[in-house]
Amino acid sequence: METGIIFNNKVLDIVLISMLSAQLYKLFETLFRKKKMIWSRLWETGGMPSSHSSSVVALATAVAITEGLNSVGFAISTVFAIIVMYDAAGIRKAAGEHASVINQLTEFFMTAFDKKFKNEKLKELLGHSYAEVFAGAVLGFVIALLMKGYLLR
Repeated sequence: METGIIFNNKVLDIVLISMLSAQLYKLFETLFRKKKMIWSRLWETGGMPSSHSSSVVALATAVAITEGLNSVGFAISTVFAIIVMYDAAGIRKAAGEHASVINQLTEFFMTAFDKKFKNEKLKELLGHSYAEVFAGAVLGFVIALLMKGYLLR
């Protein structure tokens, strides 16, 4: 079996391709929607599709392809994927909603009491909706399946 590009590991290659595909989608979706290139979308969190989900599902799928469904590696990567996707749609999404409320309160107090707070707003786009997590998972699964020939070569 030939070696991969990243640390001579083909599974890592697939994960990176999946992650970059999700982030590039966000970049171009923003370009078409807002008619301008916002380069920070390449490394920002949140949005459709979830690059966290695409990465971990691509990882689990690539491990299943190379080691089998009954391998310890597949079990570990699947549990890891479940935890990451749960976190993206649950905890990180809630943190983003909290940041939104805090930003609104800060704006209110600054206006109502002419009080100056830290000028920087809290980042609100931290997590994902269930649809964004699901779309990322499907993307990761499809990319790993499409790259099966590369993995097994």
